[in-house]
Formats: sequence, C-alpha cells, structure tokens
Amino acid sequence: MYVVVVGGGNVGYYLTKELLAAGHEVVMIEKDPSRARTIADELGSIVIPNDGCEGRYQAEAGMARADVVAAVTGDDEDNLVACQVAKMRFNVPRAIARVNNPKNEALFRRLAIDDTVSPTRAILAVIEHEIPIHDLLHLAELERGDVQVVEAQLDASSPAIGRMLRDLELPEGSTIAVIVRDDHAIAARSDTALRVGDSVLAITSAEHEAELRSLLIGE
Repeated sequence: MYVVVVGGGNVGYYLTKELLAAGHEVVMIEKDPSRARTIADELGSIVIPNDGCEGRYQAEAGMARADVVAAVTGDDEDNLVACQVAKMRFNVPRAIARVNNPKNEALFRRLAIDDTVSPTRAILAVIEHEIPIHDLLHLAELERGDVQVVEAQLDASSPAIGRMLRDLELPEGSTIAVIVRDDHAIAARSDTALRVGDSVLAITSAEHEAELRSLLIGE
C-alpha cells in the first residue's frame, strides 16, 4: 500500500515509522525544512520539505498513485485542505484527517473526508468512561458519523429501570446490542429487564440520539 503522510510532527513521524516497519511504501510531506531534514536523516529520502496543502508538492509525492493520504498536522485547516486537494485533484481513494478540535469533525465528514481521528475525543472518552456521568458515552462512529455506538450507565433515576427490552419504545433505527451486568456481557433478549448498575451498549442514529438518551437516562 502506498501512503502519503502530511505532517512530520510526533504523530506523523511515528505513523510513518510504523507504516515503513509494516512494509508499506510511504512518503511524508513536512513544510518545516529543519524538521524535514531531521526526519530524513533517520528515515531516508522519503521526506518532501514543502507544504502538503499545495497540489504541486502532492504531485511530487506521487499522490496520483496513493492508496491513502493521512493528514496529521497540528492544524485542522491544513489537514482539511490537504485531504480535499488529494481527493479532488488526485482522486485518492481514502483520506484520513487528524481533527484536533472535536467540533470540526462534522464539517470534515460533510466535506467527504473518509475518516477522522480526534485525539481530544479519544482521551475524553477514556476519562468519561472512568467517571460516572448522566449522559451517553460515544464509543464509535460508523457511516461517517451518521450511526453512533453509545453506552449508557443506568442508575436509580433511569426511566428504563425494571422494564423489559420489549417494552421500551426505542427510537427509529436504534437497537440495544449488549448489556453488561456485574462485569459480564449478557444477551439483549426481549424479556431482559434492566437493572440499576447495568451498562447498556446501543446503536442509534445521530438524529435520534437525544431520544435514546431520554429513554435510558432521563431528561
């Protein structure tokens, strides 16, 4: 697989090293000349010391034959532009962008970026998972964010406590996939009654997430 990495910071550097170690062909574009030289001294002449947002330097990197572009700079705007140029000018099949501000993820998806990676959201999810909060925890996004995999921790205030799954009026397109009870996963059957302390893993759409939250957690 041929991968073009835009950005030679720590994320880009270690990503490139891992891809090379796995046997992939990789070219990096890093606009800081000093940083580019430092990486080239270690990894070899696979670094183009120029702006990865510009088409001429993407062409120099062989973007036209790339399977994947991964834009992982510390600037969301640069990552978005680099991916847009790669997809629109060079028809790269898959564009992956680092998103530093989670609020930008929806914009990236609307502009046809195939995948986004948000370090901020990932760390927040780990923290939230360790701290009981009265909200849905986002575990994963599918179909470019249109489908959400979420977790709800049920306490005594949950309107779903004591009710069987078949009696819950789940929002359209939503389903309860797994229930974790006493550290054990149990099948989500129609006659399963929810208890205080249950952790409910569900799949829902972004459109109906608020309805599912009200049903499982309350207002």
